[in-house]
Amino acid sequence: MRITVFGAAGAVGRRVVAEALARGHEVTAVVRDPRRAADLPPEVTVRTGDAADPGDVASLARGQDLVITATRPAPGREPELVEATRSLLKGLAGTGVRLLAVGGAASLRTPGGTTVLDAPGFPAELRPIASACVAQHDVYRADTAVDWTYVSPPLLLEPGERTGHYRLGRDDLLTDADGRSAISMEDFAIALLDEAEHPRHHRTRFTVAS
Repeated sequence: MRITVFGAAGAVGRRVVAEALARGHEVTAVVRDPRRAADLPPEVTVRTGDAADPGDVASLARGQDLVITATRPAPGREPELVEATRSLLKGLAGTGVRLLAVGGAASLRTPGGTTVLDAPGFPAELRPIASACVAQHDVYRADTAVDWTYVSPPLLLEPGERTGHYRLGRDDLLTDADGRSAISMEDFAIALLDEAEHPRHHRTRFTVAS
């Protein structure tokens, strides 16, 4: 499979690139700053581009089977997430290329009946990016031109062990018996590539957790 990864130099993006390469896929790693690509695996094709530019998206998706976006804006620039989402959808419209988007957990339902964003005690410092992720999800839900899939992580997504085990959900936050909602970035990448290779979620969202 020929896969283009936007945000390839980020924490999640790097693990997605590594997982895709390990499975034998051809990977084009897209970065805005070429200096950040210096330590990407030599097997990847590195291209400079911006997910917020529909022309870049269309060009970098040409001839590919799948685009994975794992971009995240810097603090203070959270609204750019929605801008990039609209750009990705515009650039891919009519191409037939699938889009697998790393989203956020903020719009998932909690056991208390609210969304994660609206749950009591939600950290104020996380509200800007969480609100942007909710708006991002809304943009995807309104789109009917692209075969997109939105993947929500659990509450905690950190570097860790690659176990190969994860649970799938749809719109409800997944927690374990102790109430913990987490997955390693390595296992999250596995879930993404499993969906890439065996698509089961078309124009909808799914979530994963350990």
